[in-house]
Amino acid sequence: MLTYDATGFRLDGRPLRILSGAMHYFRTHPGQWPQRLAALRAMGLNTVETYVAWNIHEPAPGRYERMEELAAFLDEAARQGLWAIVRPGPYICAEWDNGGLPGWLTARVGRRARTSDPEYLAAVDAFFDRLLPAVVERQVDRGGNVLMVQVENEYGSFGSDAAYLAHLADGLRARGVEVPLFTSDGPEEHMLTGGTLPGVPATVNFGSKPEDAFGVLRALRPEDPPFCMEFWNGWFDHWGRPHHTRDAEDAADALRRILAAGGSVNLYMAHGGTNFGTTAGANHADPPFNSTDWEHSPFQPVTTSYDYDAPLDERGAPTRKYELFREVLAQFAAEHPEQARFLDDRTPELPPPAPVLPAAEVALTETAEPPFGPPAVHPVPPVFEELGLEHGLVRYTFRVPGPRPELPLTVDGLRDRATLWVDGRRVAELERGAESEPVTVAGGCEVALLVESLGRVNYGPLVGETKGLTGGLRHERQYLHGCRTEVLRLESCPEAEFRAADGGVTGDGGGPVLVRGGLEVGEATGDAFLAVPGGVRGYLWVNGFLLGRYDARGPQSTFYCPQPLLRPGRNAITLLELGDARPDRVELREAPELG
Repeated sequence: MLTYDATGFRLDGRPLRILSGAMHYFRTHPGQWPQRLAALRAMGLNTVETYVAWNIHEPAPGRYERMEELAAFLDEAARQGLWAIVRPGPYICAEWDNGGLPGWLTARVGRRARTSDPEYLAAVDAFFDRLLPAVVERQVDRGGNVLMVQVENEYGSFGSDAAYLAHLADGLRARGVEVPLFTSDGPEEHMLTGGTLPGVPATVNFGSKPEDAFGVLRALRPEDPPFCMEFWNGWFDHWGRPHHTRDAEDAADALRRILAAGGSVNLYMAHGGTNFGTTAGANHADPPFNSTDWEHSPFQPVTTSYDYDAPLDERGAPTRKYELFREVLAQFAAEHPEQARFLDDRTPELPPPAPVLPAAEVALTETAEPPFGPPAVHPVPPVFEELGLEHGLVRYTFRVPGPRPELPLTVDGLRDRATLWVDGRRVAELERGAESEPVTVAGGCEVALLVESLGRVNYGPLVGETKGLTGGLRHERQYLHGCRTEVLRLESCPEAEFRAADGGVTGDGGGPVLVRGGLEVGEATGDAFLAVPGGVRGYLWVNGFLLGRYDARGPQSTFYCPQPLLRPGRNAITLLELGDARPDRVELREAPELG
């Protein structure tokens, strides 16, 4: 049994320092969990922490998918000698789309999400009914490895609905969670008073100055153990902004000070992984925003890579930060030999990651028109969620009444990016929140907007936003009606009729295009780093699996492709290019290029 007081934790009555590392099962291919988890153990950690992303498990109301993954991950962690901390949300932030909340739900409940609203709570309760049995049966009190379970996530940054937090805590207990619950917030007074519960220990999240953070926690929660639930040893990236890194020596010094202060710790991240598919979230700066920090728009989508400058990089290889953290943890173990009693007799060795395929080129020799779905007509443009679409593309088409002279077009509520055509001619690229040159059109013309979602905001008051054309299209001040929509879904690789392109892919770059080629791999497969030189922006699939988005603005210029996705022989590489380019090749590079 795990217990706690102001001095720390005890497991079966003996002092325990929780040394944890964050690794999200949904950001790493299951075939590579063993290597990553073994590497955490070899670093000197005794615990792994994971969020649960609700939106991957319930992509539509009552339709549950991939429910076995959390249990499998916890079991693999146990095999690697690691305890586990589970953070089931329902909200997780995590730079993950919509903070993990399903888009279909937040579109329905709006600002009632993350409150004690009955409709929202009914959806949470139904999901927890399906999720929590896998956690309950793996608690340490029942012979498993789950040490603790979190209530919500950083709620003090968002709200102060104590009844909501109490409902979640009571629901976890009622469903059989007996290990300690906890909350997690920034070390600010208003966050710790708004996001905590009586009788539930509070933990704090920070990247530096542990003495100050623990001091605030101690002043407000004197009976709680010092625990940094998120030690931010790196940071995430946005498209169009520089790649973030943190000095390894500085991060190691902060870790040493956390331990010297008597704290338990969870490295966020220990291994970051990848935002595969369309799962990356986004951030939005509250106005007034600093244009030097946020380029031309307050909306900043997160990159496909979630490397995070973590101790284990995106492919699971150790970094300089890993080696320094390992030294800090080894010194701590030498100074606290009583902690060794909780570890098994195995001598942990750092397992190598998969090999990397050598540099090569894949010619893209086939092309196809993207297969948009059948058109439907609406009096006003529907948002993505009304079309049953989480992410993807929607083409909105309008006819401007006439006769009338040329007047300016205004796009209201664009989320998040669009290409504008007038009478079949590409005339403008539009970005959410960014200024653009005015476009004027005359009566009688056809106007089309190809709208792409780039990730729902995962933190702040815009969590739960809808996607698509959320306002409308105006000609001068007059709204245009009779909108025709065509949907292109991206969950799986679009099935299209490809044709050979003699001499490579050609075209005028007027519209989106699918291009395809084959990567030949020998019997010895490996990881790969794929780049799209000449591509502007789009999506890349390997054998039907969507790796994620690419964007020539960077900072990221390579995709990480895990070894389990590749097979000996021919592997299909498919791109959906949305810019005015026609990529003719994909390159394999021998190392990641993150900026």
